Amino acid sequence: MTPKDKIYNPTIDFIRLISILAVIMIHTSTKTLAASGNNLAGFPISLVLNQLSRFAVPLFFLISGFVLELNYSFQPNYFSYLKKRFNRILIPYLFWSLIYYFIVYTYHSENIFKVLVDGTASYQLYFIPSLIIFYLIFPLFHRLKYSKLILIFLGIIQIIILSLDYYFHLINLPYPISVALFNYFAFILGVVYSRNPPKLKYFVLTILAAAYVVYEGYNRFYQTGNYLSFYSQWRPSVLIYTVSLFLVFYNQKINHPLIQILSKLSFFVFFIHIIILEFTWSFVSRFYFFSGFDLLFFSLVTVISFSLAYLVHHIPKLSQLTG
Repeated sequence: MTPKDKIYNPTIDFIRLISILAVIMIHTSTKTLAASGNNLAGFPISLVLNQLSRFAVPLFFLISGFVLELNYSFQPNYFSYLKKRFNRILIPYLFWSLIYYFIVYTYHSENIFKVLVDGTASYQLYFIPSLIIFYLIFPLFHRLKYSKLILIFLGIIQIIILSLDYYFHLINLPYPISVALFNYFAFILGVVYSRNPPKLKYFVLTILAAAYVVYEGYNRFYQTGNYLSFYSQWRPSVLIYTVSLFLVFYNQKINHPLIQILSKLSFFVFFIHIIILEFTWSFVSRFYFFSGFDLLFFSLVTVISFSLAYLVHHIPKLSQLTG
């Protein structure tokens, strides 16, 4: 019998690839908006691209729950499961954290141990410690049964938590605990969808949710003056957008060898793309900077990052260190 954890799911590969591209888009467009002095009205293309990509991290948590549930039943015990997961994630995380801490961003107010715990050596790394929390407690999620009533209750609690944080700024927990708290429902939905693959396609809801996310980010920024109004992805609207988008993506049944190749490179790209972003920005922005610049900037960062990932993955065993 083929182990369940070796089953290839092309749909998840496709969604993972879309998610890493959205992560790159968030960071490139945020760089542009920051350079413009958060001139959202003057850089509408940057704003729209930035907001439409906000599903990226919640969707990563959702597909993480999906894949863990798909694999876990074939793990002999809890410690074997942890070893397999941590071998894949901890070594690259430690490697890249040291690179960012000592070479890329060298000015710090926290020591290296604190930075490793909260994932702040670089601004994309916070995802990993939060994911580790879910790895540690996943067997509990695996054992639970989720009725519609329980899912509705958990979803309502998640919406309340996100609302308290986004609209009232009342959630004041440190990383990575806060990130895990803001994403537990997306993770649980991944577990549920792995057991019962969804067949719904919420095209209209996805379009409406996407439009509202853009409007909300723009409108609340000019109401509050707080750049986190458009930078935050921990919002009720983004959760709805993320889940509806997953349902649309999951039911497209897209399968292509290139998607599988690029998806396997996405973990390395996640780690390195900020270095490529900073390097590219230092050269390109002095010559070209305008509304819509992000499409060029995004393309350069994406192509260079995936090209480096492709080369590294052809060096035996190096990817075990770099992701």
